[in-house]
Amino acid sequence: MAGLAGTTALNAATYVDMVWRGRPASSTPEQVIEELAKRSGRAIPGDSHERPNRVQALGALAGIAAGATVGAAAGQQHGVARRLGPVLGPALVGGAVMAATDIGMYRLGVTDPASWDAGSWLSDAIPHLAYGVVTWVLLPR
Repeated sequence: MAGLAGTTALNAATYVDMVWRGRPASSTPEQVIEELAKRSGRAIPGDSHERPNRVQALGALAGIAAGATVGAAAGQQHGVARRLGPVLGPALVGGAVMAATDIGMYRLGVTDPASWDAGSWLSDAIPHLAYGVVTWVLLPR
């Protein structure tokens, strides 16, 4: 449950950033889904209106799954995460979910974090830190 709450915090931080800067949503979740479909040889069904909606929804669901999975892992290791304290603990938990998604996108050839500018890194790091804070706070004591 902590990971799902953290995922909600990550999404909220992302949307606040989009409102603040007037930036569009990232297309990387959809690109991940497209690449996974291509590599698996599985077609995502639908016509020209339905299919993009399915791809977008699958991208969002993949993000929720990543947040729930990392949150579950943090819950299993809550003693370790808690002992790291209120600064390092959330940073580690947030960094874990950030690594899980960013490394996957890199390995699929969707993006290369080495080419990101400072603004791109902040746009990625701040929502993941929000995830880490909320998830860490909700871990069992």
